[in-house]
Amino acid sequence: MELRIFTEPQQGATYDQLLAVARCAEDAGYGAFFRSDHYLMMGDVSGEPGPTDAWTTLAGLARETSRIRLGTLMTAATFRLPGPLAITVAQVDQMSGGRVELGIGTGWFAEEHSAYGIPFPPLAERFDRLEEQLAVITGLWATPPGERFDHDGRYYPVRDSPALPKPVQQPRPPILLGGTGPKRTPRLAARYADEFNLPFASVPDTAAQFDRVRAACVEIGRDPAGMVWSNALVLCCGRDDAEVARRAAAISREPDELRANGLAGTPAEVLDTIGRYAEIGSERLYLQVLDLSDLEHLELVASEVMAKL
Repeated sequence: MELRIFTEPQQGATYDQLLAVARCAEDAGYGAFFRSDHYLMMGDVSGEPGPTDAWTTLAGLARETSRIRLGTLMTAATFRLPGPLAITVAQVDQMSGGRVELGIGTGWFAEEHSAYGIPFPPLAERFDRLEEQLAVITGLWATPPGERFDHDGRYYPVRDSPALPKPVQQPRPPILLGGTGPKRTPRLAARYADEFNLPFASVPDTAAQFDRVRAACVEIGRDPAGMVWSNALVLCCGRDDAEVARRAAAISREPDELRANGLAGTPAEVLDTIGRYAEIGSERLYLQVLDLSDLEHLELVASEVMAKL
């Protein structure tokens, strides 16, 4: 089981805060630093000093870290055109020496679109656009040097593209897809995803969705063993109940609720929860860290949880 750090900067964070978390995660031995791709806060927070762009952040971190992998959970397909996104991800992959991963989804938060003038089509169209974006992005990256790429698309037609630049990672940076949709999500994952991620889901719900994706893989002749299976869970770990309660209060959550729905409790409790996800095939956990100022939290989990996996 690999542990990765996952942040939500739209809740209020500067680049320097994110850099501190990424460097702490790298020094502590976590596998990756991921961040959400949102432009508006959620819940009862101010969101100040304001949103930071996901790929601008990752470009900076690419030059200021050396080992840790970097990525998004999840870039919204509504935010960017697929051709420029393929260029951006390939460039950040070059800047990092081949450490980038692209998590991408339909986009779901309507209010952030209206807050910043971003079109927000109905869900069916968003899925159609996501599928076409995946075809364009993977097609551009897969085009051999010196050849041209064309795509006859409804939303994103491409003509005579030199398909440059190329990412460092070959055949491409890993692509992460995820979500709870019962039909289109598994089909898209089976076709395009290197990793399937399920956020904030129980063990039974995770097992059911993993089975749907595995079935979709088999249907197109893909071996499900070639997919990485992962979850994202909110983290709240403490040496004792008092420390758990303090960290829960800092993110305006209740310890019992976090124990039921997240990765919470003492290191022993957290290890037990991790074991239950591992039993159903999860290989990687993204630890959602909401208090970015509490670097001791990351260090505790590294020394008392990750070291025992």
